[in-house]
Amino acid sequence: MKNTKNQYSKGTVLSFVLFSAVIFCTNAQKQVIQLWNKIPDEIKAPDYNEKEVINDGKVESTSFVTIPTLTAFFPNVTKPNQTAVIILPGGGYQHLAIDKEGTKVAQWFNSLGIPAFVLKYRLPSDLIMKNKNVGPLQDAQEAVRYVRQNAAKWNIDPNKIGILGFSAGGHLASTLSTHYDDTVYESAYKVSARPDFSLLIYPVISMQNEITHKGSQINLLGNNPSQDLIDFFSNEKKVTTRTPPAFLIHATDDTVVIPENSINYYLALKKNGVTAELHLYEKGGHGFGLGVNDTSKYWTKDCEEWLKANRLN
Repeated sequence: MKNTKNQYSKGTVLSFVLFSAVIFCTNAQKQVIQLWNKIPDEIKAPDYNEKEVINDGKVESTSFVTIPTLTAFFPNVTKPNQTAVIILPGGGYQHLAIDKEGTKVAQWFNSLGIPAFVLKYRLPSDLIMKNKNVGPLQDAQEAVRYVRQNAAKWNIDPNKIGILGFSAGGHLASTLSTHYDDTVYESAYKVSARPDFSLLIYPVISMQNEITHKGSQINLLGNNPSQDLIDFFSNEKKVTTRTPPAFLIHATDDTVVIPENSINYYLALKKNGVTAELHLYEKGGHGFGLGVNDTSKYWTKDCEEWLKANRLN
């Protein structure tokens, strides 16, 4: 019995050491980066504080963001000249679904061997920024520039940096894809903010009243935006031959952000000769993240195949 107990003790110690090593390695692969030294056009608002919704120790959602960050997730095995993806969670430009449409997605990319960066971007607010229309775009442009500037350090190919956006994050991703050259701040980096590809998951694309997500439109543009402002941020109208290739998915039964958003963007890409792939699933509704049920459940497999076909994985 004594010998058995000693063996058990040794086994327990070994298991604990191995478990601790796994935890350490996992934590070592995650890095939180403050995006700005000086946030452009910032308005100081002492009573405007970030709020997190935490469940089972995980931050599920965050709002009232004042300090934008990039959280970098690296796979355990790195390879030279690898693809990277910057992830923009959705939430109607009101909050960020930072776990379902951020952390979990980054971990999925890591399982494919792809580094991923979750952007906690500022949500449009007149209280903390001089022009709330471009505050999120400033953060998105700087995120691409930051990753591209540091690509060599992370073994990333600076010509394989993509953007992924869910819902309102998809609007920001498509805004970045069509407004990457807009001068909305002065960057310290002399590299392009253009993504090399975009992955748009049940995205808000348009600000046009008949098809937009009204909450996203109001939060970004205000209650009574001019038609010029609506047109400017209706990204299906801003596609050119230089717009990055796109992979789009939507569920036909999505009544929150109707599929015409993805359809019209796809048609604009096709018209301009930009590589694009669109998947319209029969069922899935809105906000299914990495896939829950119905026909949209396996969109990640379609995405993986698209990345392979375009030599991005």
